[in-house]
Amino acid sequence: MTYIDASQPSLYISLASILFNPIFWNIAARSEYRSKILTKLAGGNPRLGCYGLAITIFSLGIIRDYLYKTALEHQPTSALLLSAPAQLLAAALFLTGNVLVLSSMWALGVTGTYLGDYFGILMDHRVTGFPFNVCDNPMYIGSTLSFLATALWYGSPAGLFLTNVVFILYKIALRYEEPFTAMIYSKRDSKKQ
Repeated sequence: MTYIDASQPSLYISLASILFNPIFWNIAARSEYRSKILTKLAGGNPRLGCYGLAITIFSLGIIRDYLYKTALEHQPTSALLLSAPAQLLAAALFLTGNVLVLSSMWALGVTGTYLGDYFGILMDHRVTGFPFNVCDNPMYIGSTLSFLATALWYGSPAGLFLTNVVFILYKIALRYEEPFTAMIYSKRDSKKQ
């Protein structure tokens, strides 16, 4: 039995969307940091530029999720993944993932969630409460858990493959994002002294 139908264009479209999103937001944020291009496009208002990027990233995420769901609907299923225990696990993972993502957004606010630090909108203090006291990078972990939950819910081995791509891509993104963000805050702290 074939677990992944490689002839389905929806699989590649979903994969392209999964790859595109973090690459796009990292390039956009770095461009903003270096040239203030989004701030300039927003009439010199960094907060407005950040909100524009936030709307773009959020919209791209909705499109990515739709394309992922569509891809899974066109893929073969596995009886094991459609079993009652797998479906219960899917529901638990989806709930956990969304709690991590939504509580992160709540704790960080719009500008903290959507790369405000690249616009010069810095937080006064590092967020250490829930969910950041449970795990590092709860938004990425929560998002990955939601992808995994959806793959299990649809009983899709292709979804498991795509979830692995998400996991690896987020790990790579963090290698670039974390040191860069640390540098931004280090510069701010140096200026304060």
